[in-house]
Amino acid sequence: MRKDYYQILGVSRNATDEELKKAYRKLALKYHPDRNPGDRQAEEMFKEINEAYEVLSSPEKRMRYDRFGTAEEAGSFFDFGFQGNFESVFNDLFSDFFGTQTRRQRSKKGDDLRYNLEIEFEEAVFGVEKEIEIPKDERCPVCNGSRIEPGYQPVTCKVCGGRGQVRQSHGFFTINRTCEYCNGEGFIIKDPCKACKGRGQVKTKKKVKVKIPPGVETGMRLKIRGEGAFGYGDSHPGDLYIVLNVKEHPVFEREGDDIIVRVDVNFPTMCLGGQIDVPTIEGTTRLNIPAGTQPGKVFRIKGLGVQRHNGYGRGDELVYLNMVVPTNLTERQRRLIEDLSKELGTETETREKGFKERFKDIFTCLISFFL
Repeated sequence: MRKDYYQILGVSRNATDEELKKAYRKLALKYHPDRNPGDRQAEEMFKEINEAYEVLSSPEKRMRYDRFGTAEEAGSFFDFGFQGNFESVFNDLFSDFFGTQTRRQRSKKGDDLRYNLEIEFEEAVFGVEKEIEIPKDERCPVCNGSRIEPGYQPVTCKVCGGRGQVRQSHGFFTINRTCEYCNGEGFIIKDPCKACKGRGQVKTKKKVKVKIPPGVETGMRLKIRGEGAFGYGDSHPGDLYIVLNVKEHPVFEREGDDIIVRVDVNFPTMCLGGQIDVPTIEGTTRLNIPAGTQPGKVFRIKGLGVQRHNGYGRGDELVYLNMVVPTNLTERQRRLIEDLSKELGTETETREKGFKERFKDIFTCLISFFL
């Protein structure tokens, strides 16, 4: 079902440009993301308001919408920047009172685009270069963005005389208002370009290379200048924002600039000490376990973490030891553990006999079963 832009803005189908502007300004202030941080519903409503006003504020788009139920908006692959219509309205109001050309200057830049990019854990750690394909609107190659069929010329607006503004006197005050007939452009297009249907833009797809630096995290944004949408006329394009999402890793976790890994170690190794293989983001390394290491002990391996954002060095890898307790014992293993329990006795007796001497004798047999 098509969207009812008049209902979104809360105006009648016969609403004037001034009524549209007033309704848009009121709703834009209410649902602006800066006033509703983290509110997804308000963000979606703000996009709906922008989309509705973009169509209804343009005489050509409004005419096509009223007649055909569509204004040939761009696809929904991207989120358009918030500054576009919101700033435009207030710039219009500013120019109304001071007679400046602020609105026309601000509109020289096209909308910003957003692209959500998912990357692997390793790619976030070491950095990577990706090539993405973005659907976007480019300047029409036939009319060069002018929206006018080649060989024809626009007609000067009779209402404002080509100035784009209309002067109105109210007592002692003189106010310059944007011409509603030509929408401030100073001319009327009677022969729109057939290639782009008077939009000044054509839909296309473009491949863009994205360099992702090492150490990025989920939610970080990368800005690529000039890869956003084109505006009308001789405007330059907006920017493209790449929003990153890092996949979870089956082995590693991340805590700031450090990488966390959890390793299972058997009971004899915890007691007698030894060496174990530990996975790292760069491969496998050997870690020495001292005798008598307790469960939950954390070992720090320097320099095997994530690249710091300031560019100075890397974080560390934190190795958490988890002692593995055997669940299925043979009869011999059970007897050996029972003998160990009797041998250990009380804590005082253990200290008198000597901890390491007693363990070495008994675990000579146990190691062959648990390793």
